[in-house]
Amino acid sequence: MSTFNVPTREEVNTNNQAIFDNLNKALGFVPNLYATYAHSETALENYLNLANAKTSLSSKEKEVVNLAVSEVNQCIYCLSAHTAIGKMNGFTDEQILELRAGNASFDSKFNALAKLAKNITENRGKASQDVIENFFSAGYSKGNLIDTIVLVGDKTISNYVHSTTQIPVDFPVAQPLETSKV
Repeated sequence: MSTFNVPTREEVNTNNQAIFDNLNKALGFVPNLYATYAHSETALENYLNLANAKTSLSSKEKEVVNLAVSEVNQCIYCLSAHTAIGKMNGFTDEQILELRAGNASFDSKFNALAKLAKNITENRGKASQDVIENFFSAGYSKGNLIDTIVLVGDKTISNYVHSTTQIPVDFPVAQPLETSKV
């Protein structure tokens, strides 16, 4: 397999350099995955516009989806990043493990969302009708459904970028999910 480097600021175009500067200001660093998008002259900006677009889902709900999708897609980079972000959003280690497994015994609404995100990802968009009905019964709307599907797509893009490039993880590495404990 070809080895992908994580490009530095000096190795990317002017537009991506400005994005690197903004990421450094906002986060204190440029995550390796974002830097890898900058191999393309346009992908980093396009991805960040998608990832930061308005949505009906809260920050916590977004992390529910990100964790469930990344587990199905077995993306260690995104699992590691979203474990850290999940903690910043108030989830405990145990809750994060449950969300990765597509469950949330601690919150019925998050449970419906996690099950839907997992089901959509596992079935390549062909969600089970009972999972969709459970999602609506939990209080979610058709708009929330569409926003969830968009977020599944967003996270799948990053999962695939990492799975293809295998760039180094620059977050504390998430531990493998032990399904017997979840």
